Amino acid sequence: MSRSDAGGERPKGASGGRVVEIDVHMVYDVDLPTDMILQIEAAEGEGQTILSQSLSLSGAEAEAHGTGEAGIGRRSRFIVSDRLTCRYKAQVEITRPSPRLRRLAGTPLTDLPGDTIRYLMPSRYSVPSDFAATDDTLFGQKSGGAFIAAASDWISENITYSPGASTPDTTAADTFMRREGICRDFAHVLISMARARGIPARFVACYDPGVEPPDFHAVAQVWLDGGWHLVDPTGMASPESIAIIGVGLDAAEVSFLTVFGRTELVKQRVTVS
Repeated sequence: MSRSDAGGERPKGASGGRVVEIDVHMVYDVDLPTDMILQIEAAEGEGQTILSQSLSLSGAEAEAHGTGEAGIGRRSRFIVSDRLTCRYKAQVEITRPSPRLRRLAGTPLTDLPGDTIRYLMPSRYSVPSDFAATDDTLFGQKSGGAFIAAASDWISENITYSPGASTPDTTAADTFMRREGICRDFAHVLISMARARGIPARFVACYDPGVEPPDFHAVAQVWLDGGWHLVDPTGMASPESIAIIGVGLDAAEVSFLTVFGRTELVKQRVTVS
């Protein structure tokens, strides 16, 4: 399958934003017919516009497509019998400004929009009750954006970014105890701290040119002052350059590739500039 969307006459950066260029090449082998769910396409939405994109899936059979969690992004579902070769290219214009995080107010529970409530709940990798006492000890009575900024700074300063330090089973509590992890682990800790303080928080899969080494990235998104705001406790990504792929309660809901069986990674290259 090949899918291509072009921006027509619209020039790059027509709205004065930053244009992020994405190039993904992945190859996976399987021994038996295997179901897969892929979510790697940048989402069209507030603060980001798809100027052009193309997705090629060689070896994918019986394809179906649908929207991601919260109606954000696009999921592809298919069967692979031998080898999947995936190539995705996109140009995305980002017009999203960075918020003045510390100035953003929190929202009382009774005033929260109904669709934000699920992002206060425990999930596979995030159990807010594990962090209630920690929040009080580390951040006192801070609330709203001041709390989120302090929590993000604490994570950045006290948890070491260490590729290979975690596994697909590592929870936010595990990362907090071990003091090391990768982007998804950093995001899970911030999400857990936020939920424990009554701030809706969700996991965001994304691309950003500041990520080293280049790869798929993960950040948090918190509900403050009437809207969702991106926060990256690793410090590598910025709201002005993040291209969102999708959102979820945690990494389990927005994996770039979910495989229902055994697979062998042959190649994976992600380039973002």
